Amino acid sequence: MPRGRYSLHDPHDHTPLAEEHFQCAVGPSGWRYVSQLTTPSGDHHGSVDLTLDELGRPLRLELHAAAWQVRGAALDGVTWVRTDPTGTDAAEGNVRAHAFTGTSPAFLVATARLLRLTPSAATRVRLVAFTDPVLAPRTVDQSWTLLRSEAHATDNGPLSVDEYQVTALDTGERHTVHLAADVVLAAPGIELEDLESPPSVFT
Repeated sequence: MPRGRYSLHDPHDHTPLAEEHFQCAVGPSGWRYVSQLTTPSGDHHGSVDLTLDELGRPLRLELHAAAWQVRGAALDGVTWVRTDPTGTDAAEGNVRAHAFTGTSPAFLVATARLLRLTPSAATRVRLVAFTDPVLAPRTVDQSWTLLRSEAHATDNGPLSVDEYQVTALDTGERHTVHLAADVVLAAPGIELEDLESPPSVFT
C-alpha cells in the first residue's frame, strides 16, 4: 500500500499551492486513493477519495476544497453533484465523458489505468476537470501517448516507469508524465516528496 506525500505547485511560476498526503491500494474491485491536502502554512485545504473499478472507471469520487464538495461516478458518461459551502445549493451535472480529472496526482494514475496504452500507442480521452479553488467543472479533451516503458533497478527490485505525453487538444499544449504503477514520479506542478513503500503491482 503506497503511502507518501506530493507537493503541488503552479506549473508556470512554481508558486507552492499545497501538500497532498496520500495512500492508495489495489483491491478486489479495482484501486482506491485517499488523500488530505494542506496549504503551505499547514492549514487543511481539502481531500480526495477516488475508487476505480478493475477497468479503470470511476466507481466513486468525493472531493472537498474550500468548503465546496463534489461527489461523482461513471453513470451515463460521468455524473456528479456539486454542493456549495452553505450546503443549501446542490447542482447536478452529466457529461458524455470517460472519467474525471483535477489537480490531484490520483487523476493521472486513473486516466492511465483507464486507457491502458501499449508503447507508442495514442488515444483521445474526454474528461471532466474540477478546477480549484471552488471545484468548478470543465470538460477537457486530451490526447495521451505512451512514449516508453523502462525498468529501473531499485533496492526492492526492478521498477517499471511509464513515460506519457499528454496533449491538451484545445490549446495544443504538451507535457510529460512519469508513472510507476499508481505513483506519479514527475508531472507538471507535481513533485513526489516522500514515499514510504513501493508502488502497487497492477495485474
